Amino acid sequence: MTSHAQREAAQWTARLEELTDMIAPRFARREARVHANAYLRGLLSPVQRKNGWQLAEAVGDPTPTAIQHLLGRAVWDADAVRDDLREYVVEHLGRGDAVLVVDETGFLKKGEHSVGVQRQYTGTAGRIENSQVGVFLAYATDGDRAFIDRELYLPDSWMCDRARCDKVGVPAGQDFATKPELARRMIERALQAGVPFLWVTGDEVYGNDRNLRIWLEENERPYVMAISSNQYLRRENARSQHAATIAKEIQPSQWQRLSAGDGTKGPRLYDWAWMPMLSWWRRMQRGMLVRRSVSDETDVEYYAVYAPFHTPLEVLARVAGRRWAIEEGFETAKQLVGLDQYEVRSWDGWYRHITLALLAHACLGVMRAYAIELDIEKGGTKRKGSSSLQAFKARRNCCH
Repeated sequence: MTSHAQREAAQWTARLEELTDMIAPRFARREARVHANAYLRGLLSPVQRKNGWQLAEAVGDPTPTAIQHLLGRAVWDADAVRDDLREYVVEHLGRGDAVLVVDETGFLKKGEHSVGVQRQYTGTAGRIENSQVGVFLAYATDGDRAFIDRELYLPDSWMCDRARCDKVGVPAGQDFATKPELARRMIERALQAGVPFLWVTGDEVYGNDRNLRIWLEENERPYVMAISSNQYLRRENARSQHAATIAKEIQPSQWQRLSAGDGTKGPRLYDWAWMPMLSWWRRMQRGMLVRRSVSDETDVEYYAVYAPFHTPLEVLARVAGRRWAIEEGFETAKQLVGLDQYEVRSWDGWYRHITLALLAHACLGVMRAYAIELDIEKGGTKRKGSSSLQAFKARRNCCH
């Protein structure tokens, strides 16, 4: 093993020990601490399928009994570990200009007994499927990203059936919440915890929710939120109109070709235009950002914006592009740490597995960031677009 590989191996061991030491106080019994540490190691291992039997085999257990106990009956608080996850991410990746990215992902399921499952649309399949849906909050900087929060979406059909909820351990005080309401709860927790960030972004599910946008404005949090073409916006001295209608007034000279961020194949180039909207504040302004494909002028996306006056268009474009960070995060978390490979049906089981999987994923992200810094120290330059699945795999596999 080369000295560089030895250094990475030592750092891997140190990062994993840091994680396990950090969450150790959350487990009152020694057995639970040991099993949680083993579960994290199993999630971080190269084993292809992160189900109970294969994880047990990966950590040397003859059966998955210990894993099942950890996710089901052991006494520990997944929300407390979530707080540790958030602190860990901020400590290692925190920056004042970071972007909070909210999005959802689906978990395809068979049967009707898993908490929150029903036939519903999920982008994971691109159609209506029997699935659970989780809403997630990611923390993204220039090149680094990790998840810091998660909530399970419970459809109204579940919340109207208390007996069904009781069977899977949904807390008695749990009320129905829309996906944007879940997003607001997570952003509010980040604010209360003092998480450093400047922007919030999300797709149309969240951008179309006017209540969420108003709440962000009331908390003086700039945002660049995708909206649908038929969302109403209001320009000064004009009545409210659809976003697509307003965009027709954009003149050819207003378009600028800018990058929405670096991808694995280089800059993601689009044409962008800015339209100011009716604003009530002295320091901040509302506006609409329009993104148009370079190769197909009919391929257009719209964004509602709340930002400081005179924010450069290239900054808004890059914030809008940070939405991809969470999509890439879902890909790496599912493929590398088994985010979607759980075999639990209960409320506690879902939150426990998801939280530990996000912690494992954050560990890979921190290791990747550390590897880039090593390259810089050796005289290299920071790698652009290296947030790909291959880059995360390299961090995981370097010491296995």
